[in-house]
Amino acid sequence: MKRRDLVAGGATATICLMGAAALWRAGRTNVALAEVFEVTRTDAEWRKMLSEAQYDVLRREGTERPGSSALLEEKRKGLFHCAGCDLAVYSSETKYESGTGWPSFWDCVPGAIGTREDNSLFMARTECHCRRCGGHLGHIFDDGPAPTGMRHCINGVALTFRPAA
Repeated sequence: MKRRDLVAGGATATICLMGAAALWRAGRTNVALAEVFEVTRTDAEWRKMLSEAQYDVLRREGTERPGSSALLEEKRKGLFHCAGCDLAVYSSETKYESGTGWPSFWDCVPGAIGTREDNSLFMARTECHCRRCGGHLGHIFDDGPAPTGMRHCINGVALTFRPAA
């Protein structure tokens, strides 16, 4: 097998997996929405208030491209809020550089998120969502720094930032 055949095969496989994931998400709404949340809106209301990227992540459990969020470089003290309902979900005090391309935190604001098992895309992960509106934020992994050892890998588009006064 020639190297170019291997590269072409790998690219084809990647495109197929990305296409399959997009088709899977297209017919799916946020599974967390089966729960009852404090903030509820119709699909039309969510679409009207959120950008297309925010809607894809928060309501359809999409994922933004790594390195695409301006919040990745946010270094000021303050709070990161859910872009769907404005609940404070992460503090700048727990933010760190994970090298993954997504804003990462070693803990959330107490009581701000809900979690559930996510077995999509052929892997087991812990999905996290806003406890108030059910908006998908990202995933939690056990490869983070002390003191928790956890990495909350969060889509920046699902957040807004408010600097401390």
